[in-house]
Amino acid sequence: MPSATLTSRTVLVTGATSGIGLETVRQLVERGAVVLVHGRTAEEARAAVDRVIVNTEVDADQLCSFSADFTRLDEVEEMARRIADEHPHLDVLVNNAAIAAPERHTVTSDGNEIAFQVNFLAHYLLTCLLEPALTSDPGGRVVNVSSSLHRTAAIQWNDPNRARRYARLAAYAQSQLALTVFSADPRVTAVSVHPGVCATDLLPLYAQEGVPAAEGAAHVVRLCDPATEIVNGAYYDRAERVDPAPAATEERTVKRLNKLADLLVGRSTT
Repeated sequence: MPSATLTSRTVLVTGATSGIGLETVRQLVERGAVVLVHGRTAEEARAAVDRVIVNTEVDADQLCSFSADFTRLDEVEEMARRIADEHPHLDVLVNNAAIAAPERHTVTSDGNEIAFQVNFLAHYLLTCLLEPALTSDPGGRVVNVSSSLHRTAAIQWNDPNRARRYARLAAYAQSQLALTVFSADPRVTAVSVHPGVCATDLLPLYAQEGVPAAEGAAHVVRLCDPATEIVNGAYYDRAERVDPAPAATEERTVKRLNKLADLLVGRSTT
């Protein structure tokens, strides 16, 4: 059973200003965790912190706001530096931020298809940069908020930015498959979770109706709890551990994806 308290835990939640991210923050702080709240802008992150404080009876000291626009990898790097300086030990990173791929093919200033960058590459970079904080003590973990749509995807290795052939659902699904594959990376213990079809901004990708975001967040929070034992690379459909797409368990795919991601985010592997 999950423990009632998370008082000794420090958790970073990306995309924490609305939907599942905001509900995840609320549930974590109510159980005593210190939560680092990421928003696209400093104003959005501070507003999310204020909402949680108003709607709960938590101590304001449990919440810290951070900002980075994930369409700009330099902002991701700057946020990672600030977090590492202020929180050299991090228990959990929840990679939750996501956008629906736009109707028209859109490329960021870093040269990447926007959904691939926001939903996967930015999280890849952030996780790599925060690896020392996550591994400073045993038990650090990453929870990647993925999607059942990853099963419909294929990574276009020769055209990951889909410049030659673009479809918004395929682009979104590719980003979710990449995030799910990344969960099997051995550097930090990680899992991925499909939180269910929830009533959030991403709902139109799935259905006309969804469950409350709080229900999806509960599945994320459970995986943040050290009382929940996890296996690196495991995939959960809500509360149930199930097999992900076959590609997500292939060691060669993990290595190939890391090589591609390092190239696209400008990281040297030497």
